[in-house]
Amino acid sequence: MTNDIIIPQISEIEITYKPVIKPSEMVKITCSSDAERIFRSIWGNDICYRESYYALYLNRANKVLGYQLISIGGISGIVVDVRCIFQVALKALAVNLIIAHNHPSGNNEVSDADIKITKKLKDAGKLLDITLQDHLILLPEGYTSMADEGLL
Repeated sequence: MTNDIIIPQISEIEITYKPVIKPSEMVKITCSSDAERIFRSIWGNDICYRESYYALYLNRANKVLGYQLISIGGISGIVVDVRCIFQVALKALAVNLIIAHNHPSGNNEVSDADIKITKKLKDAGKLLDITLQDHLILLPEGYTSMADEGLL
């Protein structure tokens, strides 16, 4: 009888973050309009088409480490997984976070669903010492900042 040990095959899990911008060249967020400008530059023309969620990951100096497309939905709804957002935040060593989604209809009102997901993100961030700084709702023209509106 041999003592051969059978080792099961196991999948490797790999999440990568490879900064390509020098810290001195990173964009700094100082207000909601800075974040809105950055989100619009990465969103493109889809802002009028269907709902999407993006996240900006920031360092302690509020400089953008990077962004991620979180989810793409339909015309009037979307699913957001809080775990996926913080998975990337942890890998990038982000200290601050700004999220945004769009309302293709142009409706600037903050919905109950918007408030609920914001609360979930804020609470999860507290546990991980990652601050949710803002949740923007981008419209085809204009935006709403939940932080500016006192809803954060």
